[in-house]
Amino acid sequence: MSIYTKWMCVVSGSIVSIGALSGVAIGNDQPDVTDTIRRSVQQRPHTPRQDQNLQPDVKGLRGTGPAMFPSEFRTIDGLYNNLANPLWGAASTDMMRMMDDAYPLASGVIPARADGPSARAVSNAVSASPGSIYNSVNASDFLWQWGQFLDHDLDETPVGAVAMDIPVPAGDPWFDPMNTGTVVIGMHRSAFHMDLDGNRQQINEITSFIDASNVYGSDYARSQALRAKDGTGRLITSPGDLLPFNTGGFNNAPTGMDPSFFLGGDVRVNEQVGLTAMHTLFMREHNYWADQFAIQFPLADDDELYERARAVVAAEMQAITFNEFLPVLLGANAMGNYQGYNAAAQPMISNEFAAAAYRMGHTMLSPTLKRLDATDQEGAGGHLPLQMGFFVPSQISTNGIDGLLRGLASQPAQQIDTFVVDDVRNFLFGAPGSGGFDLASLNIQRGRDHGLPDFNSLRVSYGGVAATSFAQVSNDPSVVSGLASVYASVDDIDPWVGLLAEPSVGDSLVGVTLNAILVEQFDRLRHADRFWYEAYLPTEMVEMINSQTLATIIRRNTDIGAELSDDVFHATAPCPADVNNDGQINFFDISDFLGLFIAQDPRVDFIGDNSFDFFDVSSFLSFYQAGCP
Repeated sequence: MSIYTKWMCVVSGSIVSIGALSGVAIGNDQPDVTDTIRRSVQQRPHTPRQDQNLQPDVKGLRGTGPAMFPSEFRTIDGLYNNLANPLWGAASTDMMRMMDDAYPLASGVIPARADGPSARAVSNAVSASPGSIYNSVNASDFLWQWGQFLDHDLDETPVGAVAMDIPVPAGDPWFDPMNTGTVVIGMHRSAFHMDLDGNRQQINEITSFIDASNVYGSDYARSQALRAKDGTGRLITSPGDLLPFNTGGFNNAPTGMDPSFFLGGDVRVNEQVGLTAMHTLFMREHNYWADQFAIQFPLADDDELYERARAVVAAEMQAITFNEFLPVLLGANAMGNYQGYNAAAQPMISNEFAAAAYRMGHTMLSPTLKRLDATDQEGAGGHLPLQMGFFVPSQISTNGIDGLLRGLASQPAQQIDTFVVDDVRNFLFGAPGSGGFDLASLNIQRGRDHGLPDFNSLRVSYGGVAATSFAQVSNDPSVVSGLASVYASVDDIDPWVGLLAEPSVGDSLVGVTLNAILVEQFDRLRHADRFWYEAYLPTEMVEMINSQTLATIIRRNTDIGAELSDDVFHATAPCPADVNNDGQINFFDISDFLGLFIAQDPRVDFIGDNSFDFFDVSSFLSFYQAGCP
């Protein structure tokens, strides 16, 4: 049976239904909630826009330059950010392609590289972790945690109903220990629509901009459900100053029907506890600014206070991304200076970025989520294995977010390479053979689903020279050997694999092609945003925003204090005896300990019993004698 015939059989009768998107075909987007293979934890259908034929702002009432605060605020769904092209970057619109797709047929009914090796076979060959390999610049776990939080502000692709399961090699010790040769890792194809040229296009269900849509939502109904609507401009909370619960049945991962899960601006808020902590933190940050504006503008109504605070939080996300996150990831000068709003620049997220390049964060994940108390010791609930941190909001309800945030700042992230920790590469739903998922395999398969070209084509498109051997892709002999064992040719390499296999370049943590894709996308996100903070806000507010750091936001919205480094994107190893956090143990730590002990500060409650006595002194002296790790 040919590849074409096989895929037509798989999808026959179910690939396309007719929807209301400019009269073009919409991919069947109702996932089967009874699916026993668990093809998707995110049961999120696509909601087509009903306003596809919007007219540009031809009257020019708002001019052609950047928006001006506070005369204008963003729409919640990104509409009319670009006045001449009101749908650019708006929620529930197409991703863009930087290259032609690689589908054998324009319809995309057959995925790219459908005759390639099993994605699980590739994962086993090049992504099996040899153990911890920490990054070269001591970047902390906040690098990948901010990356994930930011990603959920930029793109979300809803799933469709068509299965594109990943065959598991017979005898795979994790997924097919009985050597049946029949096991698959379940996956649904992404929802899509056929554009006016007859080409398959995947959809971004949320706004493309760095606008804190993960905090506020990308549609009106969700945004309203998250608001307190009590005249304060604040977002709603639950006991403990935590996120509200999803009592309204909004789309949510893993289900919208369980009110024990939190509700956030993004459906993936409960995906893992570190991410939930970030959502909680920025909900509190919004409420902090709403309170500040209420003092400054006592006559302002609920909407004005909400929008002013929302504008500041979006600006903080932009500033942290460009001032702290990207310099660590891509190098100090990779992004250059802001050149002003460019109405001709397109802000949409590229398929190459979303379905391959930005998934590099999966290789940085640590196998353990540390939770530390104020004394830098293991905190409430203990450290949490990564595989135990998914979809467990009770961990936040019970233990709060402070310990997780301290932990993320304390531990170096894994190196960006082809390797992925077992917690997400061999994630099992039970005993071996009972099913599970492999994040590396899913990334490879998703690139094929989205029609991404092979790595060599991608490399040439972004200014590189095509590799003619596997050794020209990677300088790691084990990776070269792994590539050669599964791919017949260097021209067959899947983009996610090739991008991660390239050695890092300069002071960037990623290879040259991956670096180029990330720089291109973030450059467009900045210059194509009419509400970019450096043009949108008055000078004094820009200066204030640039003085904010992620550490600043953490300290003012939690009980975390000086034990947290000013630069949370570089790991500071826990050292209980280094009381003043200067990286040295000396007399000043003893002096600071005594002062904090007299003040009964929790940072010197070494026993953790909420009392301050001889046992805390004895514990401190033991730590002092042991020194820092």
